[in-house]
Amino acid sequence: MLRVSRLLGNIQKCAFSAKAIPQPTENPNVLYSGIFINNEWQKSKSGNTFPTINPTTGEIITEVQKGEKADIDAAVDAAYDAFKLGSPWRTMDASERGHLLYKLADLIERDAAYIASLETLDNGKPYLAALTGDVNLSIKTFRYMAGWADKDHGKVIPGDGNFMCYTRHEPVGVCGQIIPWNFPLLMFAWKVAPALAMGNTVVLKPAEQTPLTALYVAELAKEAGVPSGVLNIVPGFGDAGAALVANSKVDKIAFTGSTEVGLKIQQASGIGRLKRTTLELGGKSPNIILADVDVAKAVEAAHMAVFYNQGQVCCAGTRTFIQESLYDEFVERSVERAKKKAVGNPFDLKTEQGPQIDDIQMAKILGLVKAGVKDGAKLLTGGEQHGDKGYFVQPTVFCDVDDSNIIAREEIFGPVQQLMKFKHLDEIIERANNTNYGLAAAIFSNDIDKINYLTQGLKAGTVWVNTYNTFSAQLPFGGYKDSGHGRELGEYGIKQYTEVKSVITSIPQKNS
Repeated sequence: MLRVSRLLGNIQKCAFSAKAIPQPTENPNVLYSGIFINNEWQKSKSGNTFPTINPTTGEIITEVQKGEKADIDAAVDAAYDAFKLGSPWRTMDASERGHLLYKLADLIERDAAYIASLETLDNGKPYLAALTGDVNLSIKTFRYMAGWADKDHGKVIPGDGNFMCYTRHEPVGVCGQIIPWNFPLLMFAWKVAPALAMGNTVVLKPAEQTPLTALYVAELAKEAGVPSGVLNIVPGFGDAGAALVANSKVDKIAFTGSTEVGLKIQQASGIGRLKRTTLELGGKSPNIILADVDVAKAVEAAHMAVFYNQGQVCCAGTRTFIQESLYDEFVERSVERAKKKAVGNPFDLKTEQGPQIDDIQMAKILGLVKAGVKDGAKLLTGGEQHGDKGYFVQPTVFCDVDDSNIIAREEIFGPVQQLMKFKHLDEIIERANNTNYGLAAAIFSNDIDKINYLTQGLKAGTVWVNTYNTFSAQLPFGGYKDSGHGRELGEYGIKQYTEVKSVITSIPQKNS
């Protein structure tokens, strides 16, 4: 049985009682590829399917039922019915909701090796990262949110006059959730766990590139005892997501993905009726390295800040700012580290970098690399496809990157590091904030006064200090500016899934 016990580096790791890391299954049997509505597996109403592709080989894994508007509407109707007053879900004790989420976490833990293998097959991320990072943090997220189920509640408030006043924290209602392909299982947990803990019902559309783990965990939710209609999963493309946003019975939309799509969702959520939204969008995060750091540690941290998950991370520290006196050494060491990176079969436990998600993303990355060279940035290593099979990109490092270069402005979403030079603190605050994004930032320094000064000046939802990509179920995550609004995880995250109702009752006399 998997036991979560420690942190190793910046990625949460799993320890095993007298056991080694379980070996992956390189060709896991795909058990579920349908549409999940009312705790039943269904075919699409159109009869259409679509292939989900193994990015390591470019080959088809399986055909998945293609959800479209009719399927979305059926799922929303199921969620709407499950949310009605007097339903089994609405009348369930809050503590029992928590118990179901704890049980779901236990089932994910039971099947951790299989789920990690399925994630690696469908997404391409290294199995070790999928198991010790994504699966582990998903388990922790469900358990953390389960604990909140019966602990988020209203207050009795001493208002003026002869009145009894109290508040109720009520679920928002039917929540439409759209998740990305870079962390399929983890984003499923970040969305579903707080929504269900607070008593909402859910219709979730996974990314068309990576639907398999969401579909498998839907079956685990049924096994855990989640009532019919409470959690519904409809795989499909952008038209299915648009139908979910447009459906008038949906009360809230939660989306993680690109800023471009997030802007469309925000606009569409105000047509016909006003839906609540939480949006976690793109980023171009600054990683600021001051001259007083331990160079070796800072280089490794900056490397992981960019290259983790094949660079497919919204908060990746792609703009690496290094103080002038340290710059040349830092550049040299960063190139050495990139050249040593183990790229290849993601099921090999020694592999550090797997493939990009698909040929479209690979082509976009390589196109931006060429644009960076054309803009005058200096390409030091990488910049080409790795191998001739699958969607692998060589670990790539640029130096002498100007703030105006396209690679310093656009979100590359790939294994491309940009090394940039700075002199003074005031200068770096202005340069770091000179972007429409504001998802995350980081500071590496041993000077607490400089750290505090920079932390206050940076416009970002998360600021890491002497670490990067450190996540915990207890800590809120979300962005400033075009990186979105609202927060996920922690107590702040559950607030996104509740409404506050004030109840004021006239009484004959009020006594203190």
